[in-house]
Amino acid sequence: MLIKDNEIVNINTPTGDMRAHIFRPQAPGKYPAILMYSEIFQVTGPIRRTAAMLAGHGFIVACPEIYHELEPAGSVIPYDEEGTTRGNAHKIAKPVHAYDDDARAVLAYLKTREDCTGRLGVMGICVGGHLAFRAAMNPGVLAAVCFYATDIHKKALGLGKNDNSLERAGEIKGELLHIWGKQDPHVPMEGRNMIKARLDEVGTRYTWHEFNGQHAFMRDEGHRYDPELALQSWNLLLALFHRRLGYGDLDMASDGTAAESRH
Repeated sequence: MLIKDNEIVNINTPTGDMRAHIFRPQAPGKYPAILMYSEIFQVTGPIRRTAAMLAGHGFIVACPEIYHELEPAGSVIPYDEEGTTRGNAHKIAKPVHAYDDDARAVLAYLKTREDCTGRLGVMGICVGGHLAFRAAMNPGVLAAVCFYATDIHKKALGLGKNDNSLERAGEIKGELLHIWGKQDPHVPMEGRNMIKARLDEVGTRYTWHEFNGQHAFMRDEGHRYDPELALQSWNLLLALFHRRLGYGDLDMASDGTAAESRH
């Protein structure tokens, strides 16, 4: 379906305004909403295309600039060695509680949008996978998708590199989907097994997929992109979000009658 991808909002947080990029179906009506977290590079081209894909399947998507305290609004960190160093430095310069405050702010904003059904999900890639894991601890988050979530097993997110994500895993009440690459050096088998064991221990409702892929296999730029694994992953995540969040007015006009084609 047709989408709108040019909306920008500034969301107030305890550490200042945070810019979020909004993607949504063009057709009028109410739709479920997803808080989508980027990699360490913020809202890049691949992240925008991922958000557009979600919006085209009937979701309102909010992509916040996760380093809003550390970078000027609108900053996109390049996919190069210098950018990687910069993004990784920011990751551990920001307190964990600030990431949590940001999540609550975006979820509250989405809940109050007139075009939102009130049914919320979260999704993230790389460090964004870890942030989505934490955001899923908020009441009302019905589904979460985490792509090769970094640092959960090492407790290395945020200032001081001593997060409590595993300890708080029992707070996740929605359904969780974890997708990993077996050839990802950032989350080795031992780390994946540690996370899985903790989810089993606390009784999380989750699905777990490990593919023969590298870190960043979803990113449609660079040599690690794997289109086949990306397609399989899209099928998994859309099935979860549609099952848990619903379709909103995807098949209905604003007056409740059958809608005309939205393509």
